[in-house]
Amino acid sequence: MNTEIISTLYKQITGQQHESIEPLTGSGSNRQYFRMTGCRSLIAVCGESIQENRAFIYMARHFRTKGIPVPEVLAVSNDESCYIQEDLGDTLLFNAIANGRTTGIFSDSEKELIRKSISRLPSIQFKGAEGMDFGMCYPLSDFNRRTIMWDLNYFKYCFLKATGISFNENSLEDDFETLTDILLDTPSETFMYRDFQSRNVIIKDNEPYFIDFQGGRKGPVYYDVASFLWQAKANFNSELREEMIDTYIAEANKYTHINQDDFKKTLHHFVIFRTMQVLGAYGFRGLFERKAHFIESIPYALNNLQTLFKNHLDEYPYLSKLLVQLSEMDINDITILKR
Repeated sequence: MNTEIISTLYKQITGQQHESIEPLTGSGSNRQYFRMTGCRSLIAVCGESIQENRAFIYMARHFRTKGIPVPEVLAVSNDESCYIQEDLGDTLLFNAIANGRTTGIFSDSEKELIRKSISRLPSIQFKGAEGMDFGMCYPLSDFNRRTIMWDLNYFKYCFLKATGISFNENSLEDDFETLTDILLDTPSETFMYRDFQSRNVIIKDNEPYFIDFQGGRKGPVYYDVASFLWQAKANFNSELREEMIDTYIAEANKYTHINQDDFKKTLHHFVIFRTMQVLGAYGFRGLFERKAHFIESIPYALNNLQTLFKNHLDEYPYLSKLLVQLSEMDINDITILKR
């Protein structure tokens, strides 16, 4: 814990010593978060990757010049290992819609928070891309063939192989290549948040603020819509998803023309891709690192697969059958969990 560094930054901002430092629960990354209290409550962040820190600091400052709701970075250490940002509170959208997630029935107030959040998404995608130096992105500047294959292999090696299901690797790779070609055949001059989901939206004064966008890069808008509406534990039903897709399209049309039917057709491919990427992450963090939250999320992601393949997709004949087989699995049947 870099107490001395963040203490110095706190005094630099406020002119006074802090009274307490409270560690906060982080996400899947190795970044450390602390709430510092005293004359002002602030959030200190320490990360081992200087490039990742630089990416967040640059993006946060860039987005604020565009009027996009993100936390203000107030001070950065000389070695860029730590920085302090404003404290937006503890109300994650994920928690604010807890009743709906649990029951499957979202109240009007919960729906309104979801609607506000996805309505803000086009601003960071389109306005955020204006004048952005994508060379500052980490680890890569754009959504490309290599990053797609990384995520698909993440799914194959960290989840699929761990389930114990036998599969034809050559046939799977053929469909991976087809999927990659389809994903890359989309406009990508916008900012792709990459991890836009309800845990990365903070609600303050009933308005959404974006956090944890440091993994963003230049890429297609579909990925973020898929990430948000098909987040495993968000538990959105099909009707709510359709409503929010229409809300997104209406807002995005303020920046560019979008054909609703074409958008939904392309979105479906990104939902398949994002679901596999998420299962790869759940496999690594849950099945290998044994983190309970990620293991608990696997059944929700598998349930998403069931709704995706109600209609067979001719583009991916082998992958479709394999994912249907996965969707019917019981998590307790996963080989690696039995060890």
